[in-house]
Amino acid sequence: MLKITNLNKSYNKTKVIQNLNLHIDPGEIYGLLGANGAGKTTTINIICNLLKADSGEITINNQPVSETTKKIIGIAPQENLLYKTLSCAENLNFFANIYGLNRETRKKQIQKTLTSVNLLDRANSPVETLSGGMRRRLNIAVALVHQPQLVILDEPTTGLDIEARYEIWELIRQLKNQGITVLLTTHLLDEAERLCDRIGILKNGQILAEGSLAELRTLIPAQEVILVQTNQKEQAIARAQEYGFTHKYYGNELAFWLPEPLELKEIIARFEGIAIDSIARQPVRLEYIYLEVTQGN
Repeated sequence: MLKITNLNKSYNKTKVIQNLNLHIDPGEIYGLLGANGAGKTTTINIICNLLKADSGEITINNQPVSETTKKIIGIAPQENLLYKTLSCAENLNFFANIYGLNRETRKKQIQKTLTSVNLLDRANSPVETLSGGMRRRLNIAVALVHQPQLVILDEPTTGLDIEARYEIWELIRQLKNQGITVLLTTHLLDEAERLCDRIGILKNGQILAEGSLAELRTLIPAQEVILVQTNQKEQAIARAQEYGFTHKYYGNELAFWLPEPLELKEIIARFEGIAIDSIARQPVRLEYIYLEVTQGN
């Protein structure tokens, strides 16, 4: 569906995108992760033909990016692009008209799209009367109204409460079930874990690591992570080293990488004689992988 080959972009001699290569298969949810300034927005703008690359190639459905490919892309930016005084249906009608849909097609697509985002009963409600979660769903509806094959969702759940976030997640899953390809950017790593078929970690305009969550987990020599609370951290680290556990600090939390899973009683036994307040067992989470990759370890 989407293929990026040796993409480069600089601003005033500052390299923002450096030989970027990635591909997204049809019907796939691909998560693009990276800190602010990593190059995500620039990449999206080039995909949408809003910005020209210095070199490299992007194809969508084997077509070079152009005005033509804009019609098969839908984008829901982080900031809602909605007219607050217009109703949900009026907003969709406005954007569908921009995409060139005729009157009859617009009417059908507005109803279909509002149904898909569970807002049909609010078709005539002004945007300013909607909750934050409803506005985000309508923002995604704008990206869907012209029936695109590739949808770009930029931080779709930022600032939402957990219930609204779950609603957006379910909507994204429905897009996949409909065969729509999704490029998702997010700072919420649990969101990427739950939704994405594959994940790319971007830093300084380059993909440092890419793959499914299972593939990315192989980048860390651990089968399990334990978080330990103790006032005897140095003694705990020394004891852990005897058993081949690698220690890490995540913020103020002391963690150990276990090369193989152990039963809780076995873990406790390893720290016998050391005052341990608590031990929490976790799988190798995406946040641990992300930190290792982006910190150059």
